[in-house]
Amino acid sequence: MLEKLFKLKESNTNIQTELLAGFTTFITMAYIIFVNPQMMSSTGMDLGASFVGTCVAAAIACIAMGFYSNWPIGLAPGMGLNAFFTYTVVGEMGYTWEIALGAVFLAGILFWIMSVTPIRQWMLESIPMNLRIAMGSGVGLFIGFIGLKNGGIIVSNEATLISIGDLLKVETLLAMLGFLLIAILAVRRIPGAILIGVMMVTLISIFVGIIQFQGLISYPPAFMPVFMKLDILGALDLAMISVIMSFLFVNLFDTAGTLLGVANQARLVDEDGNIHNLDKALKADSSSSAFGAFLGCAPVTSYVESSAGVEAGGRTGLTAVTVGFLFLIAVFFSPLASIIPAHATAGALIYVAILMMSGMEKLNWSDSSELLPALIIIVMIPLTFSIANGIALGFISYVVLKIASGQFKKISSGAWFLTMIFLSKFLFL
Repeated sequence: MLEKLFKLKESNTNIQTELLAGFTTFITMAYIIFVNPQMMSSTGMDLGASFVGTCVAAAIACIAMGFYSNWPIGLAPGMGLNAFFTYTVVGEMGYTWEIALGAVFLAGILFWIMSVTPIRQWMLESIPMNLRIAMGSGVGLFIGFIGLKNGGIIVSNEATLISIGDLLKVETLLAMLGFLLIAILAVRRIPGAILIGVMMVTLISIFVGIIQFQGLISYPPAFMPVFMKLDILGALDLAMISVIMSFLFVNLFDTAGTLLGVANQARLVDEDGNIHNLDKALKADSSSSAFGAFLGCAPVTSYVESSAGVEAGGRTGLTAVTVGFLFLIAVFFSPLASIIPAHATAGALIYVAILMMSGMEKLNWSDSSELLPALIIIVMIPLTFSIANGIALGFISYVVLKIASGQFKKISSGAWFLTMIFLSKFLFL
């Protein structure tokens, strides 16, 4: 049956290899089941319900990806998108988490429409490469800023806005230790480096008495506090357009980059450059993004950590299905998730941020009219504490610089479209 479903022999793999690859991918992704609920609960969501929602949304998305597209890709609520959800849409803009979930759903529907029409290709090709790279790097810097703040490594300061925290405080020491441990394990290519780092800091915190151990396994918490609580009508507000666009395009470019990268690694590209089942993979990803909103999650997206499973030999959807079933099993570990302290996940956020910023090496540094708007996005996302505002300022500056440098004709229709939306937001909303 598995051979018929996943064509294992055709992909030069077997059941044992696929199961091992799925376990490897899960271990590298599992940190999200602790980090995401902690972040989302800052909006007022129930922590236990958010934990279950994270696990179930990831499980359904992985299983759908595996069966529908036969790709070895793991999916879960996206890092960066959950930070935007929590700290910008709810924290800064003041919307309820229910309305924010409505915006996630609408962005997911738009993503799905783009995936089944030529709009996706038009948008991917019309947005300048430098600005695409800048979105991912800027979101990474944003996540890193949050990690430094949660770990007490940087603190607010009335005179200088921010300054270094008390590095001798136990929680801050543990946050720095967590980052260094993750970095060392990653350099030594040990799978699950992030998860191991989070767990080690949590164990040390229990040992020194900062937190209390409350058990390891239990019946899953009640799921209803977040299930089907999205407010779609509340998200149909003019002021939410830039929010929906930010969810959409950060997810779109992040997904495209991840899928293309993993496709090459998993040898899913034929001699003519055609990618096997790419459309199905994009449809599975976009559908998961919309469906995740019903489960109380920020946009669900493909994880670049899937490359760890591919490196372990994963070539088919059986790898993704394995990841999905492991996420389902994880719902029974809610006592552990409930005690993970913020300083234990701080190191993980900082490490993920550094990985996301690595794309800056691909920027075109020779053309200032392309480079400066990209740098504006990267810098302004964390400094405005808003992904939407950072992207908006970058696109507006891109159009202005292109016009001023006599390159009016080089401005793509997609860049014009987004610039008009973002400019309207600042002028009228």
